[in-house]
Amino acid sequence: MKSFVINKNDAGRRADQFVSRVCKNMPKSLIQKSFRKGRIKVNGKKIAYDYRLAVGDEAQLYINDEFFGEVSQEVAVQKVKPQLDIIYEDENIIIVDKPAGMIVHSDEGESVNTLINHIISYLIGKGEYDPNGGADTFVPALCHRIDRNTCGLVVAAKNAESLRVMNDIIKHRMIRKIYRCCLVGVPQQKKAVCEAYLKRDLDKKRVYVTKEKQKDALPIKTGYHIISSKDGLSLAEVELFTGRTHQIRAHMAFLGYPLAGDGKYGTNAVNKSLGLSHQELCAYMIQFKDGFEQTALGYLCGKCFISKKELVTFKQTNLKGV
Repeated sequence: MKSFVINKNDAGRRADQFVSRVCKNMPKSLIQKSFRKGRIKVNGKKIAYDYRLAVGDEAQLYINDEFFGEVSQEVAVQKVKPQLDIIYEDENIIIVDKPAGMIVHSDEGESVNTLINHIISYLIGKGEYDPNGGADTFVPALCHRIDRNTCGLVVAAKNAESLRVMNDIIKHRMIRKIYRCCLVGVPQQKKAVCEAYLKRDLDKKRVYVTKEKQKDALPIKTGYHIISSKDGLSLAEVELFTGRTHQIRAHMAFLGYPLAGDGKYGTNAVNKSLGLSHQELCAYMIQFKDGFEQTALGYLCGKCFISKKELVTFKQTNLKGV
């Protein structure tokens, strides 16, 4: 925890703006989360993000030291010895096979051992990125993200143009992302495309799926294909037609087939019997479609990349893939 007494220069400033100024390396999403969790207080009391500071106020920030002051991402990167499973790399992008358990970006619990820090450290070692290149130098960035406990493919851009193009590719769905997961149960329908609605609960860090539309709920569309089944478990490939938070985990649980190991949407007794501590989910395949041939990444059209990660239950039960 660090404490600050507000002077006239910060008087009238909104609380979230003040936190952003003193915690230069803290993502805005984490700042907002810290307000919701009561980790930011003024004069000992929980405040809202839009609280206006006054001269003499004492702000208490219960935030990791790594986010304060002039500490930059470079400091965290220097602590990382890069360990990456690289599936593909060229002068514009890098596709890595993330292990389950590694977070992609910093959060309030981890700011060093992150996927992006491993990538940046790797590129510094190759001489492809210079953190001292100046304020206008592009910092390598992830083009999308997956959950901490989901393994599999993540794409990062090495330059600004590649990031812009890749964001457009993803936005306009010129890319297919296929996941593999182990389901508890054996669906009667071996292949289906299912639609529903999903609503987020930020305080509980989870989502809820309903058949009928509710206030603030967003439409979701999920396709699945059962590859094989054994001993009450099914190996499935899942394709997202919409990309919502926890969509695969919540939607499959809503359909009656939660992911093995999923403590949030699954069954703890089943997870314990399987010896699993997190969901069996892998970002298995990335396939680039056509439509962006005239861009800087046009050479990726038609290419397909496959994760080498294996689900624990895949090895335990000898579920056979195709």
